Amino acid sequence: MTYPSNVRTAPPAAPGRAPARSSPAAGPSPEEPPTRAAAWVEGTERLRAAAATEPGRLRIIGAALALLVVAFGAVTAWEVSDRYSAAHDVVHRSQQLSADAAGIYSSLADADTAAASAFLSGAPEPVKLRDDYDEDIKAASRLLIDAASHTDSTGASDEAIKKLNEGLPVYTGLIEQARSYNRQGLPLGAAYLRYANERMTEDLLPEAKTLYDTETGRLAADNERARRWPYASTALAVLALGVLCWAQRRDHRRTNRVFNLGLVCATAASLVLLVWLGVGQSLARDNLNSAQERGQASLKELNDARIESLKARANENLTMVSLGAVIEKDSRTGVDEDKYEKDYQTAMGELDRALARAEKLADGGPVGEQVGKARAAYAQWQSRHKEARASDTAGDYRAAVTKVIDGKESTGHSFGQVEKALETSLDEKQRDFERFAAAGQSRLSGLAVGAGVLALVAAAGAVLGIGRRLSEYR
Repeated sequence: MTYPSNVRTAPPAAPGRAPARSSPAAGPSPEEPPTRAAAWVEGTERLRAAAATEPGRLRIIGAALALLVVAFGAVTAWEVSDRYSAAHDVVHRSQQLSADAAGIYSSLADADTAAASAFLSGAPEPVKLRDDYDEDIKAASRLLIDAASHTDSTGASDEAIKKLNEGLPVYTGLIEQARSYNRQGLPLGAAYLRYANERMTEDLLPEAKTLYDTETGRLAADNERARRWPYASTALAVLALGVLCWAQRRDHRRTNRVFNLGLVCATAASLVLLVWLGVGQSLARDNLNSAQERGQASLKELNDARIESLKARANENLTMVSLGAVIEKDSRTGVDEDKYEKDYQTAMGELDRALARAEKLADGGPVGEQVGKARAAYAQWQSRHKEARASDTAGDYRAAVTKVIDGKESTGHSFGQVEKALETSLDEKQRDFERFAAAGQSRLSGLAVGAGVLALVAAAGAVLGIGRRLSEYR
């Protein structure tokens, strides 16, 4: 049989071997290089081929310059945005939370002091002291609501706020029971007052201190983050400017042209951004340092002094209320001592040290003058307290109470002078902090947007400058 010449036939199969079957196309064997590696090799070869000619080299230089200045602008925008955000938190969030936490502590301690003073004054309670107590409780409740709305849902601050919200109604209920028994002339009122003070000193005030310490630590962390130098941006700026200068020198040596306007424009934009970054961050750091050293550091010492003065005053009043019924053995001497008198002396010692630190930080000026007044009132308070204790020890309880709560010759008047001086100092230092912190934030304003704009200008200048040279080869 014959076949048409244009028809091809498969060769006969070898004896004993089955015909080959068609199979779907198989992928590359494991020994074959991956496609990505092949693409990388091909790209490298193309880059080498391009670098062998001057136009190719110029294109590579132009791409590298554009990439460098864009990276410089992007990293600068990111770092500056981070610093600006931290400065914003210092001014509008963490500092406010720290102040609120200090206010919660002070309001609670002041409420305890007012309750003890009102009880010591006898029934009926003086209206002013009752109003002072009510205002302190309202202030603490309001500040707790504010703090809860600004803190994270987890963490030490949130836990402290929850415990304060749970413990505050318990405390106020005990105070109301103490008042009720006191109006009836029953000695059980003093026991309820002491128990309420225990709940305040053992439960509420430690939680308020935890909240204050946590938020003050967060403020310090935000301030530190806002002051951190943008090292990555600075390194990229130096690198970009170095490559730009090298590219211009190379262009000058090959063409004898003094300037390449595109590259000059790119260099100028990069240099402006670097100077703006350096000056802005330096000024911001300086202002934030002033806010920390001349504001927050003093605020902490003044708040500590106020807290210790309130604790001392509450314990002084409770010394008179308890009539020596609460005895505590001294761990060092083994001698029995009046617990509240011992706590009073401890608080007064802390107050003296806090005032000394605050006076040193104030370094003169109006705040230094006010702290000096507080220290003078403190010394007067100590002297009058000794007189009151002498009268009490001699058995003249009524005279002792008078020296504690009545008139301008009482310890209460000296305590009021300490409080007034500290409040004035706190207001002044709060204004200092806010002024310096806001100035630090403003130094970084607009820098992130400016970094993006200047980076685009620099990239465009680099591309146009290299493009002009490329046009000479066409």
